[in-house]
Amino acid sequence: MMSTFRVAVAIATKGRPSVVARCLASLKDQSYPIEKILIACHSQDDVPHDLSADDVHVLYGPAGLTKQRNNALANLPADTDLVIFFDDDFVAHGDYVKAMVGMFTTDAGVAGATGEVIADGINGKAIAFDDALRRLRAISLDTTKPTLVESFSPYGCNMAFRRTSLTGLAFDERLVLYGWQEDRDFGAQVARRGRVVRLNTACGIHLGFRGGRVPGIRLGYSQVVNPLYLHRKSNMTLTKAVGHIAKNILANAVKTVFLKDGEDRLGRLKGNALAVFDVLRGRLEPEKVLRL
Repeated sequence: MMSTFRVAVAIATKGRPSVVARCLASLKDQSYPIEKILIACHSQDDVPHDLSADDVHVLYGPAGLTKQRNNALANLPADTDLVIFFDDDFVAHGDYVKAMVGMFTTDAGVAGATGEVIADGINGKAIAFDDALRRLRAISLDTTKPTLVESFSPYGCNMAFRRTSLTGLAFDERLVLYGWQEDRDFGAQVARRGRVVRLNTACGIHLGFRGGRVPGIRLGYSQVVNPLYLHRKSNMTLTKAVGHIAKNILANAVKTVFLKDGEDRLGRLKGNALAVFDVLRGRLEPEKVLRL
């Protein structure tokens, strides 16, 4: 059964062809075969010019994470059993796909899963590609003894879904640009059709490269509006939404004044303030960031 479980990998990217090249090279180390890799991008400048692998299919379409991921979903091979979404700067352990397939084939109740992120450059200094590879290759995993964390929202840098659980579903394209919280929104949809879990034996490192990210004012706006929008859709509890908002506003304020980290924290604070003003006026429009 496991050897006939067909896997497709989808990667959305924009403006980082060299990162995509390294990501594709690392996927060649997977111990379980990937039938098709879909690169969802906006233009030819988004992907390496020397891309020629038979198992890689480049999809062109409108920019925006949710739109690009929907483009990948719409173009999955018909016989795909499992689709795995990777960020272009996520480096997966060589047994990542094997671990996911093993879990999905033995537990029919699981509809979606996210792996264990053992290091995340998004929380601080970006992690070098070669450093991530060395660290992952030093880890020996026993994929026959998985540990699942139940009711776990997927993390967009690495998430896997059973194809049969996705019929009629799509990423919400009102969550524009970088799609802040789109992974939680999509995971909540999938969770109505089966369990969504975290799998410890499918691990990797999120490098956290900054190139291609949205301006601070736009991200700050999304940090407030998007969680409340998800709450209105019943895809996030009010407690979690308010918690996310408060955490990000506090982090932006502290790191603007005391712990400067090179990010546009002041821009994020301005976006936070604009969003709060709109929310207080009863306006909840995630796509307004396009006008900022």
